[in-house]
Amino acid sequence: MNRYLWPLVAFALLAIVLGVGIKNSKTKGVVASPLIGKAAPDFVLPDLRDPDRPFDSRSMRGRWYVLNVWGTWCVECRAEHAALMAAKASGKLPIVGLNWKDDSAGALGWLAQLGDPYVAVPVDADGRVAIDYGVYGAPESFLIDPRGIIVHKQIGALTDAIWESDFVARAVTP
Repeated sequence: MNRYLWPLVAFALLAIVLGVGIKNSKTKGVVASPLIGKAAPDFVLPDLRDPDRPFDSRSMRGRWYVLNVWGTWCVECRAEHAALMAAKASGKLPIVGLNWKDDSAGALGWLAQLGDPYVAVPVDADGRVAIDYGVYGAPESFLIDPRGIIVHKQIGALTDAIWESDFVARAVTP
């Protein structure tokens, strides 16, 4: 009987130690991006609102901005939309909305219905730009500094608290 009891006790203790460690981890759920501290990939894509006038990411140089990857097919994108609208209303940082592998008519309808928090909406129909940014899935957001360097990456939906603590607080104006 003892022969089975000791391995069971050892396993239970190990599970408790690992559980406490995971629960208290400050980096739980954080996936470090290899792009942090590196130049944001440049791109030129058609704009959702005016496909004949392409959006060039280099036009954002010289100011802090957020690149938010979204799609109408993304449930969490709908969940974060109110926070994006509040962020736009605050006027603290412009948001570029990279519409990823989406239907343009549906995306225009989404923005008409829920509000449009974006200064520009480049359309990444084939997903190439998202690949360059190392996007795992929508929504993801990147804070980019005036030199075009990625300062922070958020995987998952933005909230008002995340916006203030992880984006606005990092965007130091000169």
